[in-house]
Amino acid sequence: MAAQKTSSAIHFISGSDDAAVKKAASELAMKLAPGADAFGLEIIDGAVETVDAAISRTRESMQSLATLPFLGGTKLVWLKSASFLTDSVTGRSENVTATVEQLCNLLDEGLPGGVTFLLSAPGADKRRTSYKRLSKLGNTTLHDKPSLGFGAGEEEIVGWTSQQARARGMNLSSDALEVLAARVGLDSAQLHSELDKMETAFGPGHAISERDVRDLVPATRESGIFDIGNAISARNLPLALETLDQLFYQGEKGVGILLASIVPTVRNLLLTKSLLIHHKLGPPAEAQFFSSTLAKLPPEETDFLPRKKDGTLNAYGLGIAAKSSVHYSLEELQRAFHGCAKANLHLITGQGTEDVILTRLLISFMGKPTASP
Repeated sequence: MAAQKTSSAIHFISGSDDAAVKKAASELAMKLAPGADAFGLEIIDGAVETVDAAISRTRESMQSLATLPFLGGTKLVWLKSASFLTDSVTGRSENVTATVEQLCNLLDEGLPGGVTFLLSAPGADKRRTSYKRLSKLGNTTLHDKPSLGFGAGEEEIVGWTSQQARARGMNLSSDALEVLAARVGLDSAQLHSELDKMETAFGPGHAISERDVRDLVPATRESGIFDIGNAISARNLPLALETLDQLFYQGEKGVGILLASIVPTVRNLLLTKSLLIHHKLGPPAEAQFFSSTLAKLPPEETDFLPRKKDGTLNAYGLGIAAKSSVHYSLEELQRAFHGCAKANLHLITGQGTEDVILTRLLISFMGKPTASP
């Protein structure tokens, strides 16, 4: 978050983190106009979809700013969630652009005594002249999602989550951080809300486990996909079946669950188990350490491994698999992979109900383990 100050009567809040922008704007409005009535706080809804509506709300804001407060008091004018400052069809309209420039001109001239202006605009286009003018006219606060780079993946998101937790002095296990990152992603507002919740529940310095996070942080479709893969890696059959039931309850399709989570997890476990056995290597103590192991292997041994969007190896995901591969023997993983192929065939040909097919698949390879090499 970055801020600068030029006029104490003008406040501009924007950034790519929509939830954080809305939360910050609401909190600032309450601070600037605590307990204000209709004369002390005027809210103009800027979340519009058409050119005419955008022009109308901007002009309404200008008119309110030019009107003196009732009986010489104070007044806050809040143009809320101005969607027409984004890079959209409405935002690119020449008529909208011209009207917003008129608003900037009015602000540049100065506001009447007792009048304060708050403009909140999630995702405002920083390339616009109006954005640059607004950011210089008053107190500007930006709430942007963290930029982790083009090649960012699970490791970078978990690392960012860990930094936010450490900054608060919170003690989350590595498994807890992975679950939290999967359930929150890069939504900083939700992350801090969930960290607040955990601090309230457990107090400072408490060791927070994976189970604690699962109990307190709501699951999403994406985190459910992660959870079932995580349960397979840990050979936790009850958790895998519980998560499978939840995904079906949320309306997920069996083929989607199989191909998005079960198959990739089993594949990575099988690939890393084979590498470790073939090269007589031990599993890494932590997932992030596996990248140095992979770097020592000849290219022909790693060419077929999963990669990230930028073409580099998904070393962190493979590290998780390598660390977890101790829960299975190579033969079990080979049978599991063949079982996935059969389950896929049964799903697409309608040979049984989806929940029964996937339940049988999970039980077939996640049951009582045999001795692993």
